[in-house]
Amino acid sequence: MIVVIPEYCERTLSKPMKSDSNNARATCKDSIEPMSQTNRNSLIDRLAVTLGTGLGIGFASIAPGTFGSLLGPPMVWGVQQAELPVAALLGIIAVFIAAGVPICTAGSAALGKHDPGQIVYDEIAAFWIVYLPHIVMGRPIGWLAIMGGFLFFRIFDIAKPWPANRLEKLPDGVGIMADDLAAGVYAAACLFALEQAVSIYH
Repeated sequence: MIVVIPEYCERTLSKPMKSDSNNARATCKDSIEPMSQTNRNSLIDRLAVTLGTGLGIGFASIAPGTFGSLLGPPMVWGVQQAELPVAALLGIIAVFIAAGVPICTAGSAALGKHDPGQIVYDEIAAFWIVYLPHIVMGRPIGWLAIMGGFLFFRIFDIAKPWPANRLEKLPDGVGIMADDLAAGVYAAACLFALEQAVSIYH
């Protein structure tokens, strides 16, 4: 998906376009053309955009952050089903989050913007933090956790309470990742409190 779209836009933009195609041209230029302008390394750029946009879901025409966040809960749930040792899971989390910095940095540079909406790797990665208590404590991620974690994360990701609003100003992929991880911490705390409250009354 990510490979096809840039090639199409680049071919289209290389030819004169009629005046009634201005909207389509603007869409391609805003979302894709900066990648060809950067052109540091075409393969690395395409790989970074593919991973950074969650295999293309970040190119959703509306609410890409919300659609990207939908990948987080099932991803963490699926890994938890493998019943790996906690140490192995923590290693996976560390690698996934650490990889987000260069991926988001390169993906944003390829798209020609700082923290473009199409980059949703940070939203996806944040769910490792949202469900970190479940992973460490060996608690299953059920429907309450899936729905509650998603809703809490989106609330805090959009509201960006301190320090998320400060962390997003950090440079490049560090800032892109940091504010979502902070939102993940808030979401994890609220989800833990919600599950504790539910367990008391059940």
